[in-house]
Amino acid sequence: MVAITLKYFAGPDVPLYVLFTVGYTWFCSISIIILVPADIWTTIMHHHNGGISFFWSLSYWSTFLLTWVVVPTIQGYEDAGDFTVTERLKTSIHTNLVFYLCLGAIGLFGLILLVLLQKNWSGGILGFAMACSNTFGLVTGAFLLGFGLSEIPKGIWRNSDWTARRKVLTHKIAKTALKLDDAHQEFSNAIVIAQATSKQMSKRDPLRPYMNIIDNMLLHMLKEDPSFKPQGGRLGENDMDYDTDEKTMATLRRQLRGAREEYYRCRSEYMNFVLEALQLEDTVKNYEHRNATGWKYISSFRPEHMGTLGSLLDMTELMWRCILQKQLKKLLAIILGCISAAIILAEATILPSGVDLSLFSILINAVKRQEVFVQVAAFIPLMYMCMCTYYSLFKIGMLMFYSLTPRQTSSVNLLMICSMVARYAPPISYNFLNLIRLDGDEKTLFEQRMGNIDDAVPFFGKGFNKIYPLIMVVYTLLIATNFFDRVIEYCGNWKIFKFQNESDDTDGFDPSGVIILQKERSGLERGHKVAEHVIPLARNFNNSSISLESGSSSMTTATNIVNMPLLD
Repeated sequence: MVAITLKYFAGPDVPLYVLFTVGYTWFCSISIIILVPADIWTTIMHHHNGGISFFWSLSYWSTFLLTWVVVPTIQGYEDAGDFTVTERLKTSIHTNLVFYLCLGAIGLFGLILLVLLQKNWSGGILGFAMACSNTFGLVTGAFLLGFGLSEIPKGIWRNSDWTARRKVLTHKIAKTALKLDDAHQEFSNAIVIAQATSKQMSKRDPLRPYMNIIDNMLLHMLKEDPSFKPQGGRLGENDMDYDTDEKTMATLRRQLRGAREEYYRCRSEYMNFVLEALQLEDTVKNYEHRNATGWKYISSFRPEHMGTLGSLLDMTELMWRCILQKQLKKLLAIILGCISAAIILAEATILPSGVDLSLFSILINAVKRQEVFVQVAAFIPLMYMCMCTYYSLFKIGMLMFYSLTPRQTSSVNLLMICSMVARYAPPISYNFLNLIRLDGDEKTLFEQRMGNIDDAVPFFGKGFNKIYPLIMVVYTLLIATNFFDRVIEYCGNWKIFKFQNESDDTDGFDPSGVIILQKERSGLERGHKVAEHVIPLARNFNNSSISLESGSSSMTTATNIVNMPLLD
């Protein structure tokens, strides 16, 4: 799973050592999800073995060191624009030094509090550090988990509605087209600045060797993608100040590389939305004309299947894309919604010690003599909780810090994502184990290794493990009922704080997105590629600032635009 995920998301220029680091970090994180069910089984059968203990230590401490030391250093190294390995390492260490100093100060402050508040403390500094790290993940992870528990089932259900999904895609296409236009201009500006800096620099300039490296990098970029045409490059007042010293040259190199990565990331995102929208249009058209075509799927992207099995393949594709896929999405949304409800119920009833309403606890205790059933009953909800947490993590990250784009995710973004993923795997597992009440209240080896937060960090208050899930339950219910969105809309001026959701784009078709989509289809029919002519079109929409009211009027306007003849 790690290898397939890396191959799908990693960009073409990600070096092997970054792929290995990210892959091993993800592997250690996911292995925790695999080890928890096995740990539950060995606890039930009262035979802890050295194998589980060894793998716990290997996975946890590998993840810990990678997250807090190795990955930040490599991330800073990859982000640096310096020209030698030594200088890039120095830049990375200098960048992370403030973070390490702040972390050390917080750890020292916590250690002093621990000594003052718990005089008979015997847990050790290691146990205290693990408990604090787990507490951070539990508190922040609870909000991430709550958002995912609500939004994943709702999102899958919404996407099963073809009309609603087409509306969302027109909005996304319009937005990503403008983002692609901005990224194109930034990349063009970076190219113009690099070329102008190179032209004004003499061959005997001491910085010329660094400029030659940048020139070779730029030449490789342009050869790699001959279809890219720089447009709109402009020089600002301070854009010719990069040739003053080695550091400014490193900044120029970093800027050029970053602009390129952002352009291709936006381009990949735009192409994915366009292809999905065109595929959805084909699906709707085939469903509406299924009787006329003899229940054969006709695609606008490829010719009809030939041969003896061609007709059968076309019929199978129509059944899958037009009928089964839609119903399976609805079924999956219902199943995941039920699992979300079961998790919320288990979290809400974790406080009463005499009542066990956790479905997962009941299932595990009911089949506790069957190893396979015990591990399946533990693995499925734990995996789903991780998916919900990581879904929210990626949503927030795409708005603020990083992006995860198919086949165009840069080294820096991959390392940031793997660091965040590794920080939340142990707390999620710890949270899940709190939902399981084994006979005799036995503690798994994982719980013993993580440390008891109530004992190790007393200033959080007794019973913290049982109180914080109630906060998450309330938060999840508020998210599910759109409480926060309603409050923000009521306040009016606070809409800037609203978390963008796909449901916000289902009021009507975006006219500019519809026109861009039809233009792309027309281009494909004439043999062009997706995103080949989107830049001038998006720029025209950006300048004209098209805006229509949502609702039926917007849908009618968009429909009229679709029916209009396209003019080149």
